[in-house]
Amino acid sequence: MNTTLITGASSGIGEAFARKLAAQGRNVLVVARSEDKLITLCNELGRMNSIRAQHIALDLSLPESPALLFEETRKRGLLVDLLINNAGFGAFGDFTKIDLQRQLNMIDLNIKALVELSYRFLAPMRERKQGAIINVASTAAFQPVPFMNTYAATKAFVLSFSEALWEENRTFGVTVMGLCPGVTETNFFEAAHGSKPPARSSQTPEEVVDTAMSGLAHRQSSIVSGWTNFFMVEAERFVPRSVVVRMAGRMMRAQYEK
Repeated sequence: MNTTLITGASSGIGEAFARKLAAQGRNVLVVARSEDKLITLCNELGRMNSIRAQHIALDLSLPESPALLFEETRKRGLLVDLLINNAGFGAFGDFTKIDLQRQLNMIDLNIKALVELSYRFLAPMRERKQGAIINVASTAAFQPVPFMNTYAATKAFVLSFSEALWEENRTFGVTVMGLCPGVTETNFFEAAHGSKPPARSSQTPEEVVDTAMSGLAHRQSSIVSGWTNFFMVEAERFVPRSVVVRMAGRMMRAQYEK
């Protein structure tokens, strides 16, 4: 059964992906830690659309979880032809004052789990010469971000990793794309224990998903969501990196010291 697998699907961008794809008639398998939210989402998607919505409650930051997820899709007879690696979180604050284990868990989820899931599901896609992976990065991937240092570094990895896989796999009929949203109307900053930074515009999760699906349709290696974010990223290419870091630091420090 052809199925889209979406991690971090209990809210925000992940939930928006699930709703969008279910409305298009795609079967979905949604994954997150919160089983109650996943059950509610699956029941709603199943009632509103002629699709099969399934869930698996997992903490993907645990080392054994990606393998367990892959094996469970095999047991259920699911053919994952679209993998959306959306699960991830951030932490806001002085590096030395953020709990070390929280930062290591961030690396485990944002990087290690994403790499393992990509590895496990990519091989069958290549054999079939059909499939796609969307890895959710961030506009934070394009520059260091003081006071969100570990998070921004993980997203820089995700973007570089995704673009490299795009080139490796495009001749196999498989697209790997890095999605780079900017400030989005989710609970991200609340979960990161920080206030939302000033931004000229923020996007809804639905707008980010629409951008992602457009980029995927055009087989892009990466895409920045929102024209304001796109121009900001492009403008940074013409400014010395040290200046970009200082500007980001000034903005983030103002938020941190509030």
